[in-house]
Amino acid sequence: MTGEQQYGVTNPISMAGPTEADLHRTRQLEEFLVSAGLYESPEDGALRKEVLAQIDQIAKAWVKRITDERGYGEQLVEEANAKIYTFGSYRLSVHGPGADLDTLCVGPCYVIREEDFFGVLHDMLAEMPEVSELHPVPDAHVPVMKFKFKGISIDLIYASISLWVVPEDFDISQESVLCDVDEQSVTSLNGCRVADQILRLVPNVDHFRTTLRCMKLWAKRRGLYSNVTGFLGGVNWALLVARICQLYPNAIPSMLVSRFFRVYTQWRWPNPVMLCSIEEGTLGFPVWDPRKNPRDRTHHMPIITPAYPCMNSSYNVSTSTLRVMTEQFQTGNKICEDIEMNKAGWDALFEPYPFFESYRNYLQIDIVAADQDDLRTWKGWVESRLRQLTLKIERDTFGMLQCHPYPCEYNNTSSQGYHCAYFMGLQRKQGVPIQEGQQFDIRGTVEEFRHSVIMYFLWRPGMDIFVSHVRRKQIPPYVFPGGVLPSRHARGANQTVKASPGSSSGNSGDESPEQCSNKSSVKLKKRKHETAGNIDKGDKKPAIRSNRAVACLGAMEGSTYRGIIAVEAVSQRVTDGDVQSCLKQKVSEVLGSARTIDRVSGKTSTEGSLGNVTALRAENFQNGRKVEHSVSLGTILAVQAGSKNDAVGKSVRRVTLTSRA
Repeated sequence: MTGEQQYGVTNPISMAGPTEADLHRTRQLEEFLVSAGLYESPEDGALRKEVLAQIDQIAKAWVKRITDERGYGEQLVEEANAKIYTFGSYRLSVHGPGADLDTLCVGPCYVIREEDFFGVLHDMLAEMPEVSELHPVPDAHVPVMKFKFKGISIDLIYASISLWVVPEDFDISQESVLCDVDEQSVTSLNGCRVADQILRLVPNVDHFRTTLRCMKLWAKRRGLYSNVTGFLGGVNWALLVARICQLYPNAIPSMLVSRFFRVYTQWRWPNPVMLCSIEEGTLGFPVWDPRKNPRDRTHHMPIITPAYPCMNSSYNVSTSTLRVMTEQFQTGNKICEDIEMNKAGWDALFEPYPFFESYRNYLQIDIVAADQDDLRTWKGWVESRLRQLTLKIERDTFGMLQCHPYPCEYNNTSSQGYHCAYFMGLQRKQGVPIQEGQQFDIRGTVEEFRHSVIMYFLWRPGMDIFVSHVRRKQIPPYVFPGGVLPSRHARGANQTVKASPGSSSGNSGDESPEQCSNKSSVKLKKRKHETAGNIDKGDKKPAIRSNRAVACLGAMEGSTYRGIIAVEAVSQRVTDGDVQSCLKQKVSEVLGSARTIDRVSGKTSTEGSLGNVTALRAENFQNGRKVEHSVSLGTILAVQAGSKNDAVGKSVRRVTLTSRA
C-alpha cells in the first residue's frame, strides 16, 4: 500500500508490514486451514457452477411461463428474463465443502413473491428429480426457498425490481435498483450489494479471505456462529474482519488474526463498527442512526452494513450473548499472545469450547415432531425463537441470571423417533454480591415462551417443545463425542464457572437430583432420569417440565387462530374417556352460550395422543376481550406430544380464555 488511499472511516492503527516470524506463522496458519478441510475441491467447485447455471435456466423458464400465462404478448414473452446472483460466503469466495449456496433470483415487476415464487416456481422445482428436501419458508424475515439440487444445499430468495424486463447485464450494485421495490426485496438485494462493497473496501482481498476463513472456523468451534440465536452470522464476521484489514492495511493473515482479538477485546460497545460513512441516500429508506431512531439506541453490538440503506446487521445480539463473545475475544487474545511468543500453536486457538463443562446449570430444550419433515420445519421455527427465551429470562430476572445459548443441535442417533435438543448455560451475574437464599424462579418465563412457540401458524399434530432445568451431571451422554460423559477429573480441569447462589463455594456441582432440588439457584421442574428414548420413541409421555402444566388449545376460525384456551392443571391420572364431554360440556357451560364450542378435534390415544388436540372452534373471540373463570371442570388430558396408552392426565383448576384477534 502506498499510503495515498485511506480505507475506512479513520486512519490506520499501523502501517507496519510482516516480519519473517509473521510470514512463518502465516504459512503455518494456512497449512492448518487446509488440514481442517476448509477448501473446496476443484470437482466440487465445478459442480456448484453447473448447478448455478441450471438454476439460472430454471428461473428464466419460470418467468417466461408466468409472462405467457398472464397474456402479455409474444414480444414480452420473448424478452422475459430472470437473473440468478450469489451472495454470502460464495460471493466472497470463502465457502467450504458442503456449504449452502446462497442465491438471489431477480425478476421483473409483474412476477410476485407470494403467488409466483412460492407457488409456480415451488411446484416446478417439486417436479424435478434433481431437487430434494424442498422447504419453503415464506414467513421468514427474508422469505426463502430451501432445497437440495444434485445434493448441493440451496437457499433461494427473490427480489422483484421495478423493470418489466431484467437485462442480462443488470448491475445490481447501483442504488437505482432499489427504486420502487418492497422492503423484503431491498433486504434480498442488499445481500449481494453488501458482499460487493466489502470486497471494494478492503486493501488486500486475498488476506481478507484467508483471515475470514480463519475467524469463521474459530467462531464455529467456539459456538459463536449463529445470527438467529443472538451471536454473529457470516456477514457479521466478514464486516468485523474487513474493519481489521482497514486498520492494518499492510498486515498478513497471522497478524490480522492477532489484531482482530486485540482490537475487539478493547472495543467499547455499543460504538459501531463501520467500513464507510453512512450515506442518507436519495430513496428515503431509513438508515441506522441512533440520534434519530430510538430503537437503534438499544442495539448492543452495532455492525453496520456498507451498502445503502446502511443497517445494523447484528441487531439480534443481546446482553448475554455479547458477554459470551467478549469473554471469548479475551480468551482468543491470550492464546494469540502465546502463539506470537511461540508458547502455543494454532491448534490451541481452534480448540472447541467446552460448553458442557463450563456451567453448573442448563436449560434443555427438547423438540419433537411426528416425522422428519415436520421436525425440520418445527425445529427451524423453535430455533428462530430461542433468542426470545434469552431475552425473556434477562427481562424477568433483571439481568441477574445470565444465559449462554449454544447454537448446536443434538440428536440421539441411538434411539428412534423424531427429536432434537438445544441447550442453554445459566449462571448468576458475575461480580455481584450473592444474596443469601437468592433464587430465580423462571417457571412463568419458560411457560410464556413455550406458549408463544406453540402458536406457530404451521403447527401440526405431534409438534411439541419441552423445556427443563438440568444440572451438569444430568446432561444426556449423546451430546458428548462418542456418547461418553467426560470423567470427573476432566470436568474439574476445565471448570470456569463459580458456584451458583444457594450452593456452597466448595461444591462440585454434581449433587444428586434430590440435593439439586433444594440447592439450585434456578427454580424449574427438574428433569427426571428418563432416557431420550422416552421422547424419541413416543412409547412414554415425556415428563411435564414445570410444576404447573398448561393445556393450550388454539381456538380457530378456518385456519386462523383467534384465541387460546389455557387449562391450568395439577397431576392426576385419568383415562381419555372424559375428555370429549369435559371440553364440550363443562367448558361450554363456563363460557356461556355466546361462546359455544362446536367441535373438539384430535387423535385418539391409540393413534398417537389426545395430546395432539389443537383446535377448538369457537365464536366471539374478538375485540381483545379476556374472560377468566375459576371453576372445577373435572378432568382433561394434558396437551403433550407423543403420549399413547399410558398418557398422564390432569385435574383442571382454572380455564382462561384469551383473544388474540
